Amino acid sequence: MNIKINWDALGITTSVACAIHCAVLPLIMTSFPLFGINIIENDWFEYSMILLAFFIGSYSLYHGYKKHHHSFLPMIIFTFGIIFLFVKQIWHNLHIWFLVPAVVLIITAHVINFRFCRVHNHAHKDDCNH
Repeated sequence: MNIKINWDALGITTSVACAIHCAVLPLIMTSFPLFGINIIENDWFEYSMILLAFFIGSYSLYHGYKKHHHSFLPMIIFTFGIIFLFVKQIWHNLHIWFLVPAVVLIITAHVINFRFCRVHNHAHKDDCNH
């Protein structure tokens, strides 16, 4: 059985999961210490989540670029979103000012990539291998 992963859907899902994580975590953060869990203001956890989102998103966008549309636009938008995520970790007092545009940019990059893949599904260059 050949299983095919839709990397755009996975990228959008991880971006939405990140947004939910960032929105819901402050609401339930008071209960975490009761269970001995400390992921609030845990730099290792936050940087790990950002890197995970970066690797999954990069692969998703590269796949769309290489196999379908050959446009750097989604990758550029995604890169700025990831940069905003790293910047929000550095300047905690401006956290929300960097988080909102980061999430919007990352989700926008995946949506654009998804649309480009659908539009250019049959408009391949010579370097396509399918």
